[in-house]
Amino acid sequence: MGYIKEILPKIIRYRLHRIGLASSGRPLNFTFSVTNVCQSRCRTCSIWKLYENDPSKRDEELDIDEIEKIFRSLGHVYIFNISGGEPFLRPDLPQIIKLACEYLRPAVIHLPTNALAPDLVEQKTLEILKVINESNPAIQFTFKPSLDHIGDRHDDIRGVKGNFEKVITLFQRLKERKGQFSNLHVELGTIISRWNVNDIKAISEFVLGLEPDSYRNEIAEQRSEMFNGEDPVTPSPDEYRKAVDVFIQTMNTGKKKKVFFQRLTNAFRLVYYDLAIRIMKERRQVIPCYAGISNAHMTPYGDIWPCCTLGYDMSMGKLRDYDYDFSALWNSKRAAQIRGYIREGRCHCPLANQTYSNILMNWPSVIKAMKNVGFNP
Repeated sequence: MGYIKEILPKIIRYRLHRIGLASSGRPLNFTFSVTNVCQSRCRTCSIWKLYENDPSKRDEELDIDEIEKIFRSLGHVYIFNISGGEPFLRPDLPQIIKLACEYLRPAVIHLPTNALAPDLVEQKTLEILKVINESNPAIQFTFKPSLDHIGDRHDDIRGVKGNFEKVITLFQRLKERKGQFSNLHVELGTIISRWNVNDIKAISEFVLGLEPDSYRNEIAEQRSEMFNGEDPVTPSPDEYRKAVDVFIQTMNTGKKKKVFFQRLTNAFRLVYYDLAIRIMKERRQVIPCYAGISNAHMTPYGDIWPCCTLGYDMSMGKLRDYDYDFSALWNSKRAAQIRGYIREGRCHCPLANQTYSNILMNWPSVIKAMKNVGFNP
């Protein structure tokens, strides 16, 4: 129960900060997009076009010395999410994670991949696991290849022929490694978009047949981060509701046989699904959003965002302009202005990473989750 003792004071502080009675503190959840390089040509994302249009942009990415300065100034976070582009195309990825273990000291490290380079990804993952276990074997490492459909349909959505077979190959390889690493969790994840929303039942049945440690899904969104603001990637609320019903049915199957933490995770997902649908339909923050307080997102260039949905449109600033001092940027006038924009409800989105944090800050949502898991607080 140590994580509760760690998280609860932060929840209280974040709530007090939002009403002006405390300083912001440090984020609980930190995401770092380590590179914008990507071999995928996804229908849901146009990050890959960035360097195709301007190859020199890659030279602007933070180097390892800059990352060390930033991590040292940031200090402890609870969850460290790695994002991209394709993270494994960053040659020094194991070194980045080593620095994260040293300075951020996370309880959880989450790492996705498009699985297009299975040999490289497997090799780097084993290096990363060695780094983590030498630092602190209690750190949980969740590894998530992306699977958006079955067979050629996945390749069509992801834009690269043969991608589906590589996902399955990599997933099976890493799953076989679980006996060597007790802190390794091999998952699969699906982005629910207009190109697969009507096939979720078949996709879900296929994925669960592979027996991943967890099956994550989130809705495709128009995000500043992905340069897809003009692309109609998001399914309608009614389409998403039907897809969600499939996941709810799956989670409720054999619920009593699941261990407590699996039931707890599923309970929070049930609350998330309900909130995501309401946000899409009502087009408002259904519960208060703590983006830029509980969560922070860093780009490959050292920009700090409150979330990846607002992204470049609402950057809090560049850490290079603050001599890599996270606190100076996080407590800046610009950061306060953006928090005010969010607090006023001038934006809304069903971003999963942020919504889960928002649930923790909202007592009615927490109580609902506890009821879902069969526990009354």
